[in-house]
Amino acid sequence: MRDTLARWPIVFAAALAATFAMAGAAQAQTPVKLVLNWKYQGPQALFFIAEDKGYFKAEGLDVTVDQGEGSAASITKVATGAYEFGFGDVNALITLASKSPDEAPLTVYMMYNTPPFTIAVKSDSPIKTAKDLEGKTLGGPANDGALKLFPAFTQVAGIDASKVEITNMQANLREQMLTRGQVDGVFGYVNTIAFSAKSAGMNPDKDFRFINYGDYGMDLYSNAIVVSKPFAKANPEAVKGFVRAINKATKDMIADPAGSVDAVMKREPLLNKQVEIERTIATLKMEMNHPEIAKVGLGDVDPERLRRAIDMVVKANGLERTPDAATIFTDAYLPPLSERPTKVVN
Repeated sequence: MRDTLARWPIVFAAALAATFAMAGAAQAQTPVKLVLNWKYQGPQALFFIAEDKGYFKAEGLDVTVDQGEGSAASITKVATGAYEFGFGDVNALITLASKSPDEAPLTVYMMYNTPPFTIAVKSDSPIKTAKDLEGKTLGGPANDGALKLFPAFTQVAGIDASKVEITNMQANLREQMLTRGQVDGVFGYVNTIAFSAKSAGMNPDKDFRFINYGDYGMDLYSNAIVVSKPFAKANPEAVKGFVRAINKATKDMIADPAGSVDAVMKREPLLNKQVEIERTIATLKMEMNHPEIAKVGLGDVDPERLRRAIDMVVKANGLERTPDAATIFTDAYLPPLSERPTKVVN
């Protein structure tokens, strides 16, 4: 009895220490908010994989993931401080960096390295080329990346922008308004339009024709992971941890694109799983598979290509200031090349 009583303070102290250690570990989790580019879809699986598999937690991060309202809108939400991280269009970031360099976020992981921007028209439309858009009415959600880049596209493709009427619409009405003839064409990302149409029972291969910006020389980057500059300055290790978690989850999605969609279906069970699997595979092939990743790896950029893209966006939009590439993208938070994908699909 006397031995038991003697040991009691030691046991109590150990238990108390363990309790404080657990509390300290919980407090060590850095809370951050991430805004996506759009509503939940298959290609966003990587963010939920990082959450479900504990990749964020292992990096000391407590991440809240919110749906987005457009790739351009995500950039603005990070710039205003509403979110620490965002998944948004780097071209919108370039525009913001030209106008408000101190507010603009910083790109830390380039995800979509091939331009997905397009204008979809009906397959029986007389619109065959970009020049044919003159005299027509085009529509898209106000924060759509392709719509935001249309002034640049008109410059590159030789379109008289004054002869094109632009109207805004809710994203869920985009494909329906096109098929009903309420507009002559709609802005969007190729896969977003194609698979949204497919979910609505349409056949995008037969019903639509796509006028892709990339076919007219707009070799732009697209969606990327961006971070608030004040947050990055104050929490560099948290940013590195976030990027490591995203990179690891991206590798998981590449290894099993069909299985990865389960993570999205948990959040949005009303989605058509097969359509989201097809959307994810198409995104990997068409938007994340630029040949340059064999050299620089997914997440990084070709510096010369990025500089050309910046110049193109600045010139086409008549911006007064050309941002330095270092203020748009940094590789300082990337994992080593040996840990990042150098091939997405065969």
